[in-house]
Amino acid sequence: MNYSEKETSFIVEEYSKNPTRETVDELASKLNKTPKSIIGKLSREGVYRRSVYKTKTGETPITKEELVQLIAESIDLEIQAVAGLEKAPKAVLKRLLERINESEGTGDCAT
Repeated sequence: MNYSEKETSFIVEEYSKNPTRETVDELASKLNKTPKSIIGKLSREGVYRRSVYKTKTGETPITKEELVQLIAESIDLEIQAVAGLEKAPKAVLKRLLERINESEGTGDCAT
């Protein structure tokens, strides 16, 4: 789907004012294009911003496997040495990592 210079300027300007999925959908409707086509054009123009998923608490999500990897690195162990730890509840893994990080900051690993 080709875009004229006028259409390109229009979608870049409108999207820049309000960079949301709703804007993409409105532009697609106005220009009789698909949202995917609009996103592609905005990407080629260097202005499209993918929405970043956040958890309910507003944090960037992290998997349990990533948490276990960070824990292993923090205590200088190979990932195999903590095999099975990813089966623990995520909240427990987060608390463990926080505690390790706190201990590293104070130099007190015995607490």
